[in-house]
Amino acid sequence: MIKMATKTIKKPKEEIKKEAVEEVRPPIVFEMPVAAIAGEDMTDEDLSREIAQSIKENAGKPERYLEAIGRRKTAVARVRLYTGGDKEFSVNSKPYQQYFPLVDDQQTATSSMVKMKCFDKFRVTVVVKGGGRHAQAEAIRHGTARVLVDFNNNLRKRLRKAGFLTRDPRMRERKKFGLKRARKSPQWAKR
Repeated sequence: MIKMATKTIKKPKEEIKKEAVEEVRPPIVFEMPVAAIAGEDMTDEDLSREIAQSIKENAGKPERYLEAIGRRKTAVARVRLYTGGDKEFSVNSKPYQQYFPLVDDQQTATSSMVKMKCFDKFRVTVVVKGGGRHAQAEAIRHGTARVLVDFNNNLRKRLRKAGFLTRDPRMRERKKFGLKRARKSPQWAKR
């Protein structure tokens, strides 16, 4: 057997304490802009007043619209928000109640407008394609949230907190070769 000599070097306690002090850094503090702080504490009345004021500003102008796209799975919704005209919510040229027969899908599609208390203040037209009914309803919710932020940026914080501005990334997994579906294998028989 060969024994190797190892040499241990001991540091004085003072050096160890200095190293520990150097590693601790003060926390980094970011200053928030004044506008972001103001939008954070807005009440429902302030938001509704601001929306009403924005509508009044656009009242004299020819009919214009804001447009945004919402997505979920393979469903894509193109949402247009008009400030003037009839206050209606139509999906593929039909009233949303007629297009979505299930109440849950109706509530999902209009939830971003209802959350901001501006459902009866705008005319909204939606063209939606692809996916199933539920995915289409969620795509519409995503699109209406985006178009509301385009209309008034102060609505962003509440819509973000509710989760309406985040595109849901979950998709159907592709089928793999040698399997029945993405993960289901063929039936196995011992004999």
